[in-house]
Order: sequence, then C-alpha cells, then structure tokens
Amino acid sequence: MSREIALAAAALEALRAGRALPAALDAALASASKRGPLPDPSRAAVRDMAHQAARSLGLVDALAARLNRRPPAARLAALQAVALAQLIEPIRAEAVIVDQAVEAARAAPDTAPAAGFLNATLRRFLRERESLLAAAREDPVARWNHPRWWIELLQHDHPSGWQSVLEAAEAPPPMTLRVNRRRATPEQYLARLTEAGLGARQVGEQALTLDRAVAVDALPGWADGAVSVQDAGAQLAAPLLAPAPGERVLDACAGPGGKTTHLLELADCDLTALDVDESRLAPVRENLARLRQQARIVEGDARRPEAWWDGRPFDRILADAPCTASGIVRRHPDIRWLRRRRDIATLSARQSEILAGLWPLLKPGGKLLYATCSVFASENEPVVAGFLATHADARRLPLRARIGGADETIAQLLPTSGPFRDHDGFFYALLEKRP
Repeated sequence: MSREIALAAAALEALRAGRALPAALDAALASASKRGPLPDPSRAAVRDMAHQAARSLGLVDALAARLNRRPPAARLAALQAVALAQLIEPIRAEAVIVDQAVEAARAAPDTAPAAGFLNATLRRFLRERESLLAAAREDPVARWNHPRWWIELLQHDHPSGWQSVLEAAEAPPPMTLRVNRRRATPEQYLARLTEAGLGARQVGEQALTLDRAVAVDALPGWADGAVSVQDAGAQLAAPLLAPAPGERVLDACAGPGGKTTHLLELADCDLTALDVDESRLAPVRENLARLRQQARIVEGDARRPEAWWDGRPFDRILADAPCTASGIVRRHPDIRWLRRRRDIATLSARQSEILAGLWPLLKPGGKLLYATCSVFASENEPVVAGFLATHADARRLPLRARIGGADETIAQLLPTSGPFRDHDGFFYALLEKRP
C-alpha cells in the first residue's frame, strides 16, 4: 500500500500547485508504470485515495495546522494529508495506513528524514481524533471542505438551501446510466442488470442509478450502446430541447459527448457537434462510434461562428456553456480548490458571448437551450436576463420535467443525494426566437 499512498500524495501535491486532479493522477500513474506494472486494483486505490484527500482537503489542512508545529515540505504535507483523509473515520486498518504512509516517506530521499515526524503526527491524531476533529470543524472551511468564498457565495445565492448543496458535494457520486431507448426500456434494462447481479433503481425517464459503481465493461450491452453513463440531471438537457426527426441541431459545447449522443437517441436529426477544444472532441467521436451514431464534428468557437458555420440555420441549439462546474464538485472535488472567485465574472462574460454568437444561427421559431452545471447565480439567471434585455426577438419558455417520480418546474437544479432523487447541480433556460 505504501506505493499507492505515495502516488496519491504526488497527485495531491500537484493539485495544491494548481494542476487538475485527473491530469495529476494520470502523470503520477504514468511515472509509476515506468518502474514496473501497476495492477488495476492498485491504480483504482490511488485514484480513490487522491479523490478522498481532495474531497476532505479543508478538514485535513485544519487538522495538520493543529498537529504540526510548522508547515512541512510539500511532498511530506501531501503524504500526511492522504493518510489523514483515510483516518478521519475509524476503520480497522488504521494502523496499517499509518505504517504504510511512514513506509512511503522512508522510501523517498526527500521525505525519509521526516518519516518519524509523520509517524508521530498520525499516531497523535489517532489518540486525539475526536477532540482534534471537533476543534477543526469549528472553521467552516474544515466543516464543509470548500473554500470560504465558495461557502459565502452559496449562502448569498441560496439562503435556504446552501447547506444541502454542500452536503450533497460531500456524498459519494452515484453511477447513473442512461438507457438507450432505441435498444430497450428502463424496465427491460433493469431486468438485464438483475440477471448480471447488479442492483439499480430508476431515478429518471431513462436514468438508472446503480447500487454500486462498476467498470463500464461489466455493464450488459455496454459495447453495443445499450447504455451510457450520465448523471440524471444532465439527462434532462436533450428532452428539454426536444429535437424532432430531420431537424438541424447544434450541440455547441459538445465535449465529451453525453448530450450529443442523447439528442441522437431521441431523434434522427442532422446534428453538428461543436467544441472549441479538439481534445474534448475525441471522446465525442468515441461515444458516437460505440452507439453507432452519425454527427458532423467541428472544432470551433461558439462565440465566433463565422470561422466554422456553413450559413444554414439550425432548428435547435444546445448551449451547454463553460462554467465553474460548481454543481458537479462531488465528481470533481479538485474544482473547488482550483477555482477563484474572480473566475465567475470571466465565465459569465464568456457565457453571454456564446449566447450572442449562437443566436443568429437559429431559425425563426427555433429554440435554444442554455445550460450550465453551475449553482452560482451569476452564471445563470443574470446571463439569461441580460440576453433577453438585448434581444427583442427572444422569449423564454417555461420548462417542466419529471425528476425522481415528480413533475417539476425546471430552472436552477440544486444537487441532491437520496435514494430516488440523486443528481448533480444544473441550470436550464429554453429560449425561442420569435417568428
């Protein structure tokens, strides 16, 4: 286990330095592979430990401040954080975790001299766990494991719901599937899951949440396109846009392709998948190939359509705009530590530019669905209101969808975690161009 702890710590150290956790993990695992094969279970353990440390970073930093007389070097601090994150809740293997974290420190020349220090602080934590945790959690950053500005902004934007948003962010993310209705009904696919020994429950029109996450190749019919992995909240986008057969549809910020393929499952439309980043189009192509679908793939900036648009208007446009991703932090716990409050103004300006750039591409009578995976108000209602104020030919249409067995009005969708209502945070606004 010492090797896995060391690799998770390397990824966490890179995160603290400003690198996204997925890229940091890929780099750490690639470096490890050069020294010999790392089994799949070990690779999974590295990812799990790094994500747990990132998810608990506010608390472990507060604990470290009480355990350390002075801040340790970056790699040693990361080793300590990874171990503390595993020890927050009492477990049988806590002595093993301490021993293996110390072994990881001893194995590296830069941390070997401080292995005794790491051993002492971790064992002190085990002796004083309850009192240390109680003291640390007096600080909201440690209590909620989010930056202070993030917590304050949620309190401002959602005065009656900010705590539930933060609680949902701390819950393990579910593995939710989207059943390809061209292949089966949700009930039929539930039966296939049962036959495969996999428990699940229906949480949306096409959404099934597994009782436990599994590798995708363990899902019945995965290779044949029977299902895709997609959050239940994200699965609302395509039905809300409601494409019809034969219509020209633009998925304006398509990567990684979940909504692109969902649109094509709903209707045989003429779809263009656009993204400004070529690297985000690679998974779009992969998803289309697995689902045996066809779409036009275009690299381009939605704000500057003159560089890629062929001049033919679209009947439907999905603008799933770049945002802070504040609604999906339980899946990407590094986001909360990488974002800065000033990013919101930059992103909301870009979102407004995307709406303005795409609107001329829409036919009269056509519809554009504006979407973000953000729970920060500045990226949502004000962006739509500002657009409507400057475009007399646009009107906003009401949205309703069935979520967790209930028919609800849709706009700001706050993240939830529960047996039959479990989804990330999203915002949706449907705009129609007046004929």
